[in-house]
Amino acid sequence: MRDGRRGFVRGAAWLALIMTLCSCWGGRSSESVSEATGVDRLAYEPYDTPVTLRIPHLYSDIQLPEGDTSENNFVTRYLAEQTGISLRYVWEAPNDAQYASKIDLSIRSGDLPDAFVVNRAQFLELEKNGRLEDLTDVYRKYASQLVSSLYDATGGKALQEASVDGKLYGFPNIAIEADSPVYVWVRQDWLDRLGLPAPRDLDDIAAIVRAFRAADLDGNGQADTAGIPVDRALVYPEKMGNNGLNGVFAAFGAFPKRWIAGSEGQPVYGSVRPEAKQALALLARWYGEGILDPQFMLRQDSQDLVAGNQAGLFFGPWWAPYFPLSKSISSDTKAEWRVYAAPLDGQGQFATSDAPATDRYLVVRKGYAHPEAVLKLLNAFTRLERNRDPNVGPLLEVTERLGTQLRNYYPFDLLLDRPDAVVSRHDQLVQALDGKIDPETLDPETKRLYEDSVSERESPRKNLDAWSSSQAYLQGGEVSKTAMKKAEILYIDPTPTMALKWEKLQTLEQETYAKIITGGLPVDAFDSFVRKWYSEGGSQIMAEAASSLRAKPSTSSAE
Repeated sequence: MRDGRRGFVRGAAWLALIMTLCSCWGGRSSESVSEATGVDRLAYEPYDTPVTLRIPHLYSDIQLPEGDTSENNFVTRYLAEQTGISLRYVWEAPNDAQYASKIDLSIRSGDLPDAFVVNRAQFLELEKNGRLEDLTDVYRKYASQLVSSLYDATGGKALQEASVDGKLYGFPNIAIEADSPVYVWVRQDWLDRLGLPAPRDLDDIAAIVRAFRAADLDGNGQADTAGIPVDRALVYPEKMGNNGLNGVFAAFGAFPKRWIAGSEGQPVYGSVRPEAKQALALLARWYGEGILDPQFMLRQDSQDLVAGNQAGLFFGPWWAPYFPLSKSISSDTKAEWRVYAAPLDGQGQFATSDAPATDRYLVVRKGYAHPEAVLKLLNAFTRLERNRDPNVGPLLEVTERLGTQLRNYYPFDLLLDRPDAVVSRHDQLVQALDGKIDPETLDPETKRLYEDSVSERESPRKNLDAWSSSQAYLQGGEVSKTAMKKAEILYIDPTPTMALKWEKLQTLEQETYAKIITGGLPVDAFDSFVRKWYSEGGSQIMAEAASSLRAKPSTSSAE
């Protein structure tokens, strides 16, 4: 849900709002004090003497009130007040790719921040070289009940993935089961105007886009509706995002950039399978016909087409109403978006893949004097994100005025929730809206969703936050219950040959796929790519991956 934009909001109204925030906080609330004196005392108790924490910062969609900065804003000040922790940004990055690159540079140079988020390969490298703090006792002593309960909901899998030889070396994120599939989102008002049926398969999708492109749907006298937006990464390797082509490949039984189980359970790399060639052939035809956005390789942000109502169909996850659809609605309140579990495969099934228990880790450099400070921050912003903090209301008023989300201001991009959170909240929300359960019995987060949904029903499109959350959980939650054919995905830790050759192989893959789709190479160039992939390290990596799976060392959680 990142759109990589920053900005400032100015105006006299901000003075009143900020003054309201100050009066609302006025120190720690009575509920916070009570919480800090109970079983969660250590989890939420602030430092008497401020503690400094040096961290990198991944910013995104961070609109700021006048006078605020990314390091000193209404959320960082609130967290500092609640925890006694002073944040210092050692550097900033505007997107995931630049962040990962800068973390790699920090690892190579040896100049590590005090705490930072890493991917699986970075985590394993740092742990192997003894550069991470053992967080086992920190977790046992300082984890809040909320954080512990969310990790417990994974059956111990998340903490296990962050543990080596029984020691915990990071606080992992938690993969949400609903985050794995990608669906088709369509301008339903356009579909109805043209009398077109809902999309089911790849042919339907192509027919809809052709019809949209041929019609003057925005009334400007031109047939200028864009084709399907495409992210330049083409497919997402793990967690889904907007405008990836994973759904098209999955309809052919192909899963590029992912390791899948072969016929005998052995690891096979999805990008070199023949099914991927079939998908590439279709995508090349789509690109040549304009069904795919012909400018996608040149666009800085593929989400601009939907946000600006220039496209009427795109591939996105359940949470797309948060972004980019909130931007679409803000510029055209008559836009009606609907989500469909499509495209179906040749057997009429919706194909997708599963997700790992975790894919990111919040780690602490070896030797940092206050490793518990990192967990205290995680406790604090998780309580905000899950609507358990009594002071969350005034903060949400700010983000509502800014048109952004509270999570974009947290010090770390590490969200914790139950794996089944989306479907579970959807079911409770629907029951409450239908009068089958008392809304007062809902947990704080679901109750807020209920209030947003009621607000949206009573005053449609008047509150974008209410529209986004209600549509994400009502539509996105419902489609997440679709019966799915899930491919078994294998999660391979980096092998010795990967360390030497994987980056080059990934570049080869990305360039070949992009050129085939855009017509720079014929479809049959896929065969040459596969041979080259195997000969330049792929065969050895596959053998190492198979050995790694057979002899994967056991890990145990810190619980």
